Amino acid sequence: MRTSPALRAAALAATATVLLPLTACSESSDKGGPVGPQSSPLAANAAEASSSSGYLASQKLTWKPCPAPSPEQGGGKAPAPLPDGTPWECSFMKVPLDYANPGGETIELALIRARAKNPDKRIGSLIFNFGGPGASGVATLPAFGTDYDKLRAGYDLVSFDPRGVGRSAGVECETDRQLDARYETDATPDNSAEVNAFVKDIKTFALACKKNSGKELPYVGTTNAARDLDLMRQVLGDKKLYYFGISYGTELGGVYANLFPKNVGRSVLDGVVNPTLDTVQSSLGQARGFQLALDNFAKDCVNRGAACKLPGSTEQEVEQGISGLLTRLEKTPIPGLGTRQLTQSLAITGIAAALYSKETWPLLEQGVDEADGGNGALLLALADSLNGRQADGHYDNLMAANTAINCADSKERFTADQTMAKLSEFRSASPVFGDYLAWGLMACTGWPVAGAWETPDVSAPGAAPVLVIGNTGDPATPYAGAKAMADALGKGVGVQMTYEGQGHGAYNSGNACVQKTVGGYLLDGKVPAAGTVCK
Repeated sequence: MRTSPALRAAALAATATVLLPLTACSESSDKGGPVGPQSSPLAANAAEASSSSGYLASQKLTWKPCPAPSPEQGGGKAPAPLPDGTPWECSFMKVPLDYANPGGETIELALIRARAKNPDKRIGSLIFNFGGPGASGVATLPAFGTDYDKLRAGYDLVSFDPRGVGRSAGVECETDRQLDARYETDATPDNSAEVNAFVKDIKTFALACKKNSGKELPYVGTTNAARDLDLMRQVLGDKKLYYFGISYGTELGGVYANLFPKNVGRSVLDGVVNPTLDTVQSSLGQARGFQLALDNFAKDCVNRGAACKLPGSTEQEVEQGISGLLTRLEKTPIPGLGTRQLTQSLAITGIAAALYSKETWPLLEQGVDEADGGNGALLLALADSLNGRQADGHYDNLMAANTAINCADSKERFTADQTMAKLSEFRSASPVFGDYLAWGLMACTGWPVAGAWETPDVSAPGAAPVLVIGNTGDPATPYAGAKAMADALGKGVGVQMTYEGQGHGAYNSGNACVQKTVGGYLLDGKVPAAGTVCK
């Protein structure tokens, strides 16, 4: 059983916040190893590296009808044309594996596009990154195609599989059977035996990634992805980068602005990662964000009275029921799908998946209700949607890429003792998600590539205005991140607006005010007043 493409796409936009709670950062290479891309000299080096790969900027892309997504991209059918009949077209673009050696080995990035409605009014190509990190833009953009169709009034809609993702030299780690076992492992260990099994699992996964994709691992970080964006801009024939970044894509957009401020065109950052927080601060913020979303879900349940299937006459009682279910699942998993069982860890993943959008709250209600009755199928299906597990049991490479990119970016590595010392703080932030996100701090323990930094530099003096949208009810990228990003981009660059809503991100909520404001900026160049609020 698979969830809808819309839920899958929404989940992809913030997967890191659920299973690998690291703020995505950035990575660069010097003599084959990562260095920290945080200073102004690095920005100059990045620009130099981009110009030195100029022979690739002159490459011509061959666009063809898109095939069905590969298993690594998530599988499924070839994308259907847009309502007006416009087809989706796909191509590949060559980029240097190592920008420090631009004349050396290259890899190919998979691209997708839908042409602008009126070529005479075309502004350029609007490039999307849907986050993760690890989301396949080639698979995700068509799922959201109708949502962004208004923007084809001025742009070709373009997305891509970032390096390490999907068809773009996708990172490979464990087998499907190994991943099934991995996701069933207790992710909230509470005794020495469980801790040892948890740590062993993390290290085994890292070794598998090194064995199967060791050559690519040093080069999959965010700085190289930003350099790829600038090369893509040139290959597509645009003087400026027109960009729409969601979730992790906002950090990629911020890093791009820092490295190439003069090349920034009209850009929108939606569902904003806070670039000023280290791993612990970011994960704590996400714990609070998911707890807030769960509180809002419980409040809605109580307000609906008998129409809500979950027991409890107060928000606290509804959440106690959910916590009670999770406690029982830790001791005794229940039947899920086929021969698979719903464990506590998979249930937490499924609950988080349904909190990405208010539209999927009914799935959460139904899934918890059914699990209370001994049927874990729906919560397991929701967990599968985040873990990238397809109906045939094959996993896409989202979580492998997610880990590889995050661990190339973040230099922080945590021990079990350090993690346990943080548990009480995380439990205070979220009784439901605290332990889960705290143990996620160890996701890069034993990783074979050193990380680049603790926090990225996204300052972009001299760049064009960047529209930064924060959602007050966002569980995955809490609202405070929008102001932090706008401030970090710099005065006259970051322009913050607010959407008072629920779910991850704002534009895809369908809110008319948000879409009108974003469209006014991207299509007409109308920069909204800082502090604009949409309800």
